[in-house]
Amino acid sequence: MIEFSVLKKSKKSGARLGVLKTPHGEVMTPAIVPVATLAAVKALRSDEIVATKTQLLISNTYHLHLQPGEKIVKAAGGINKFMNWPKPTMTDSGGFQVFSLGFGRDLGVGKHSIKYYPGKVERAIEKGNQPKYLKMTEEGVYFRSPMTGDELFLSPETSVKIQQQLGADIMYAFDECPPPGATHTYMKQSLARTHRWAKRSLAARTSKQALYGIVQGADFEDLRKESARFIARLDFDGFAIGGDIGESKDESRKILKWVIPLLDQKRPRHLLGMGHPEDIELIVKGGVDTFDCTVPTHYARRGIAFVGKASGVRGGAHEGRVDFTKAALLKDKGPIDATCECLVCQKYQRAYIAHLVRANEITGGALLTFHNLFFFNTYVEKMRERIGKGLL
Repeated sequence: MIEFSVLKKSKKSGARLGVLKTPHGEVMTPAIVPVATLAAVKALRSDEIVATKTQLLISNTYHLHLQPGEKIVKAAGGINKFMNWPKPTMTDSGGFQVFSLGFGRDLGVGKHSIKYYPGKVERAIEKGNQPKYLKMTEEGVYFRSPMTGDELFLSPETSVKIQQQLGADIMYAFDECPPPGATHTYMKQSLARTHRWAKRSLAARTSKQALYGIVQGADFEDLRKESARFIARLDFDGFAIGGDIGESKDESRKILKWVIPLLDQKRPRHLLGMGHPEDIELIVKGGVDTFDCTVPTHYARRGIAFVGKASGVRGGAHEGRVDFTKAALLKDKGPIDATCECLVCQKYQRAYIAHLVRANEITGGALLTFHNLFFFNTYVEKMRERIGKGLL
């Protein structure tokens, strides 16, 4: 399974320096976990991902079940051999798709980090409500395959079975990731079911892979604390904090303060789906060990590079984010970030990358993805150094 050790606890915050040992190597924590939904970080080879300082990847059970199917991944030797990835892996349970393909689709909203888009959710989700495009039952969730239209069923048992065949080092219990705007009565009903599913997920495990339980409860203090206490009592190898964790930094910080103290301090803590650069210090100070986020890769594919100020590095001519869709960058001979040591910043001009992005050449997205992942991993690496020196 896994072993987790806390090497140093901060005296200034809830931050802690640790090491997570898995069958595929060690992860120094805190650490960001890039998303490889279909066993791929878009536009990068596995050896390139390693060169970005990435320590751990998370893939998605629902999507890999659809294609190519868990049997094919297992026959290839498991997800690590299948994608030629030498380092640790996680698989999300499919619980996020209960939101994204359910109420998320109904409401016309998605989620990146702590923000929902396209904006404010007008409709409240009440007790007993069901999404239009999937059906939630006590046994599990009935989806429709977006590829064939065939019915697809996920339950705690089927999710764990699929994850075991995929073969990641760390699996997640099946849950309902709740929508924004859920009322307290809806969340209480949802949480009780998620807790029953957590126990069934544990009972379904037959492999030696680690299994994390997920704390839900939206932004309701009583439900978050109830969930943290319940999940902490079960025999999970680690914990994840999921769902709607707040639409602002203050709300997110508050939710972490409710949950973290109630979890076993000897087990690792993961935060699901949050990690803009401006959020990361909040996450680490809150006591989170690992966190996954699509921001570095999602933004790169849309022509956005993270630079300078957001990483705590001074000296960049443009601090924060650079939009490579802008024509003005076609005349810029400098690197993405003069302070960055990644191979893209050492070898390529902004002008060339802007040309690639504006011409919709896939190489532009690949170069920005490499830089962004290196940038985020370096930022978190520096945070680990600060914790070690007692500065965070």
